[in-house]
Amino acid sequence: MKHMQYIEYYLSEVVFLLRKNIISAKQPIIIDNNVSLWKQEKRKGLEPTGTREKRREGFMQIIEITSANDPRLAVYSTLTEAQLRNRLEPEKGIFIAESPKVIRVALQAGYRPLSLLCERKHIEGDASDIAEKLTGCPIYTGPREVLSQLTGYTLTRGVLCAMHRPAEKSMEEICSGASRIVLIHGVVDSTNIGAIFRSAAALGMDGILLTRDSCDPLNRRAVRVSMGSVFLIPWTWTGTPYESLRQMGFKTMAMALTERSIPLDSPCLAEEEKL
Repeated sequence: MKHMQYIEYYLSEVVFLLRKNIISAKQPIIIDNNVSLWKQEKRKGLEPTGTREKRREGFMQIIEITSANDPRLAVYSTLTEAQLRNRLEPEKGIFIAESPKVIRVALQAGYRPLSLLCERKHIEGDASDIAEKLTGCPIYTGPREVLSQLTGYTLTRGVLCAMHRPAEKSMEEICSGASRIVLIHGVVDSTNIGAIFRSAAALGMDGILLTRDSCDPLNRRAVRVSMGSVFLIPWTWTGTPYESLRQMGFKTMAMALTERSIPLDSPCLAEEEKL
């Protein structure tokens, strides 16, 4: 039993050193009780694991929640999508990203977090890397029986992140240097929007334009269905898409199932410079 405890201890230290790039995955590890790994950490100015975890939490603004009606959770519970978007003051707009995977994609794409909501187990588990990046942002946590009262919480794998909406890009920014653009015209279903973004990412599209009567791509469900693709493809709103695209040299084709339809890999489509 004592030997197993030693092995578990050293394995945890090896994982930490690998994450900090102090050692390489190809580097042989010699376990020596006289020169333990935590002493190697200390020599490099680091701390043993237990102390390090306590200090790591010290840098986080972890706030315990005891009621689902806490006003600080308004962005996650009571505000509507329209209120979050804030059309009157777009620079103050917010959206919600759900699940660790989607949140990571958003952070890697440069989106700015506002706060995080999750159970304590996620802060120390599958969302620990996310929590570490949210220095200066409040991390709201509480028991599952409290958080599960929030609308949609149980569908999110228990991790939600409120984020600032980015500044709206111009149509010229999206189309500059692009050869393949997706135009979404009047699609109001959030699930369809998410699916279109996911498909566009898979097909290697350069950008997406949406008419203003379409659903917001940063809608919670659209973001979830897209699996974070809304953060990877440049997109913006447009008022006069067809005329503007023609002026930029683009030709349009429609997705339709008819007898005249041709496959996406048709040579005649590949010959077109801008579609």
